[in-house]
Amino acid sequence: MGRILCVVNQKGGVGKTTTAVNLSAALAISGKRSLLLDMDPQCNATGSLGFDPSDGHAMISLESIEEKILETKVENLSMIRGSRTLQDVDRLAAAGESETGQVRKHLDSIIDKFEYILIDCPPSVGPLTQTALSASTEVLMPIQCEYFAMEGLTQLIQIIKKVIVATDGRLTFGGILLTMYDPYLELTREVDEEVRDFFGDIVFDSVVPRDVSLCEAPSHGQTVFQYAPRSRGAFAYTQLCMEVLERD
Repeated sequence: MGRILCVVNQKGGVGKTTTAVNLSAALAISGKRSLLLDMDPQCNATGSLGFDPSDGHAMISLESIEEKILETKVENLSMIRGSRTLQDVDRLAAAGESETGQVRKHLDSIIDKFEYILIDCPPSVGPLTQTALSASTEVLMPIQCEYFAMEGLTQLIQIIKKVIVATDGRLTFGGILLTMYDPYLELTREVDEEVRDFFGDIVFDSVVPRDVSLCEAPSHGQTVFQYAPRSRGAFAYTQLCMEVLERD
């Protein structure tokens, strides 16, 4: 069975979408059949791969979603686009209210076609994020190496624990990723130590540095591997990919 990784943090600007896009691309480049699902109404993951938002989100359809799956310019990487339609957002948020949930049913129907499915969530702990968590098998949490890195995490972790119980253990902690990492800053080193002391082995050894290539690539509708394959950002996500594969 494939792995469904929900990339989540209640804060914006922590590298959540960057991680969802580039980790899914790295997995695909490694030869793993991968799918990126955009469930953030901002649709930044959709734009990052050169697509326009969908008029209607595939996850609210009662029909098969296979025809809604698009092939990207990265070999082995497919995508389900996000939608900015407010009605779609409301219906997606409610799609996890039933025992199994519409989103989970859709993903379970295609899980045999992909080895990895990554879900990009909105920066919140609201119903939409909880719907995505309920459909996932693992949660991957990017944390920015800045002063308020740990702020609000208690609330997010409590919600994740509730979902784990509600889904009979289907969801597990997949890992925590330190982003915007600058080893020359004392604050970065302090956050690194604090996060690793608190969470232990769940924190990935790989870290994602500040790299302008990661910021520029989405404006070209490309992953960092297409835009700047020799950049520090590309190397970091390659290393993270290797760790994710090792935890299989």
